[in-house]
Amino acid sequence: MTEQKEKKGLNVSAKSFITAIIVIFVLMVLTYILTFLIPGGEYARTVNEAGDTIIDTAGGFTSIQGGLPFWKWILSPFLVLGAGGSGTLIAVIAFLLIIGGVFNSLDKCGLMKYMLDKIVARFGAKRYTLLAVVSLFFMALGSFIGSFEECVPLVPIVVALSVNLGWDALTGMGMSLLAVGCGFAAGICNPFTVGVAQKLSGLPMFSGMWFRAVGFVLIYALLLAFLRFHAKRVEKPLNTEVAANSFQKSKKMDTALWLFVGILGAGILLVLSSVVITALQDYTMIIVALMFLVGGVVASLAAGIGGKGLGSTFLNGLVSMLPGVLMILMAGSIKYTLEEAHILDTILHSAVGLTATMPKALVILFIYLIALVMNFFISSGSAKAFLLMPLIVPMAQIFGIPAQLCVMAYAFGDGFSNVFYPTNPVLLISLGLADVDYGTWAKWSWKFQGLNLILTSGMLLLGLAIHYC
Repeated sequence: MTEQKEKKGLNVSAKSFITAIIVIFVLMVLTYILTFLIPGGEYARTVNEAGDTIIDTAGGFTSIQGGLPFWKWILSPFLVLGAGGSGTLIAVIAFLLIIGGVFNSLDKCGLMKYMLDKIVARFGAKRYTLLAVVSLFFMALGSFIGSFEECVPLVPIVVALSVNLGWDALTGMGMSLLAVGCGFAAGICNPFTVGVAQKLSGLPMFSGMWFRAVGFVLIYALLLAFLRFHAKRVEKPLNTEVAANSFQKSKKMDTALWLFVGILGAGILLVLSSVVITALQDYTMIIVALMFLVGGVVASLAAGIGGKGLGSTFLNGLVSMLPGVLMILMAGSIKYTLEEAHILDTILHSAVGLTATMPKALVILFIYLIALVMNFFISSGSAKAFLLMPLIVPMAQIFGIPAQLCVMAYAFGDGFSNVFYPTNPVLLISLGLADVDYGTWAKWSWKFQGLNLILTSGMLLLGLAIHYC
């Protein structure tokens, strides 16, 4: 995030946009090729007591006519808006547009720069402590309340903070997006993965928390070591005395900053309360978007931007996010293609069938792999749980594998790859806002993903050995 970029406000950078578009288009082509190679098929579905549509294992799998017309594939980035489950996709797009408008307004009124200068002046001398605290905060958001999309507005702030503290954009992405992805996967009481998966598996809600908490601590230790190692390599000297002395306090800016932090903080508290007030869990993204919008507008006006200027800067910021909308639609079209061609269930049926001759230790790792593979096509944690858990748990029980361990394997397979796969819209948005192209991100983060894969696989094998349930 260079000085030039800060002057222009928040934008999806051209370089990261072009890289992402190329990667996603290649994946779209490969997915369409699969529709010619894989026969169509589908599992029988049923509606459970909660009104959720799940796979009916008693109904079995049936081969049907597959394939997808070429015109449907070409138009799939737009047709996906009318497909089942498109509500989340539309919400993410609206969320992105609000982020663009608010950040551009905060930037133009000078509040973003003031906030960053103030943090550097106060905490610059303890920047590595700040790195550890910020990373823990984001991991906790993901692990305790299942926040992921809701953290997007905070990602560019942390990236800008990282650069101001003498590090780089990758460090900032690691402290925020990578950390929230790790927490989401550790899932101490994540309602969208662990909660849904346990309900579908017939387990008490958030039972077996102690072993997931151990996993959380180990994953956090690995993440912190990885981030510190990188930060030490790229760090620039930071004269904290000069930063503290050169910072000029402004009563008007302090008032605007407290208004923004207070309103956004109220939204975060509401999201945190969703652990207890479960009715809020379906509205967390709406709550954060609304509070971010209100906080940004009120703070910008308090900073002196004026009503006319606010409208203009907000609209410009919104328009600057339109390339990100195209990326999201293209990424969403991959799942649409697989479902419309009726090959998603075929892929899953073939994967489940491979476990018949495997030893028990390999089966639990293979369940982890199934979740990893399916997450490439279906980024929604709860939607994937409805698809996988009715198949995974009965299969695991044949081998004497506890359902609790299956839930853990599923959560691991869902969460970590959210911040690696180019089909995940949250990753694409965050990379664009941070001015980091996907190739750079993949080259940097695969090392952590590899180490984490070894760590979490070891956790699953340990859980099998102690019969974690």
